[in-house]
Amino acid sequence: MSLKSMTGFARADGALSGVTWHWEARSVNGRGLDVRVRLPPGYDHLEPTVREAVGKRMVRGSVTVNLSLQREGGTTHIRLNEAALAQVLTAIDRVRQLTGSDRVRPEAVLALRGVLEITEPVDDDATIVARNSALLASLDTALDGLVSARRGEGRRLEDIMAAQLTEIDRQVGIVEKAPGRTIEAVKSRLAEQVARLVESSSVLDPQRLAQEAVLAVTRADVEEELKRLRTHIEAARELLAEPGAVGRKFDFLAQEFNREANTLCSKASDPDSTRAGLALKTVIDQMREQVQNIE
Repeated sequence: MSLKSMTGFARADGALSGVTWHWEARSVNGRGLDVRVRLPPGYDHLEPTVREAVGKRMVRGSVTVNLSLQREGGTTHIRLNEAALAQVLTAIDRVRQLTGSDRVRPEAVLALRGVLEITEPVDDDATIVARNSALLASLDTALDGLVSARRGEGRRLEDIMAAQLTEIDRQVGIVEKAPGRTIEAVKSRLAEQVARLVESSSVLDPQRLAQEAVLAVTRADVEEELKRLRTHIEAARELLAEPGAVGRKFDFLAQEFNREANTLCSKASDPDSTRAGLALKTVIDQMREQVQNIE
């Protein structure tokens, strides 16, 4: 199994030195590799490393990597800024003098900006280095999980597309063996058409009629389209087994499938070939939808 989807999700958690974190990595379809990184304040320096780690594992897809981080309870400190409080109280005294109001609630005073200060503990260099190392190890776990999820979805896609190629192969076989494509059937249809023309017109150039008959037969011949479809089926099966990112190749090949099926349908001159051609187009359209998910 070689196909990888561009769709997947993974998560990894970690904790160290009073800090817990969660990495989330998700990806959806994309024409190229589009990486979006969301990091909490103070951790922007990790972004280049995150992008590099994604680029080493994935070639295509819109990938979003998110880090949420929280300090454990008890590590955050609240400090009363007495200097700021003194200024606030002085202002309150002045307000009382001017307004005569004596309504002051302590919680209202504490809610004023600067009166209470929330401080985080300052980590030493060794703690910061150790935490960054642990964060990146968790990132690797999340990204490896995302790759695994994309592979799992790729296996499902491979099964679906293998079945679709089998159906395309079957429909091509139906056209190849269609009774209406035999020389005798073509001659019979042509004879009927010529007879109708002769009945409808008394002035017909026999030489021109013969030329038109040859052109009609040539336009109705789908042998080249069938050969190219057979070639495309073989190429698609080889791509299913090819390692690496094959999504772009499959996209181009699916367009070629569609082109040949359209031509076949426009040329088909008997009911069996027409029905098989329409069924062929339906399966190819379904396959083209799946191809959009391949890395």
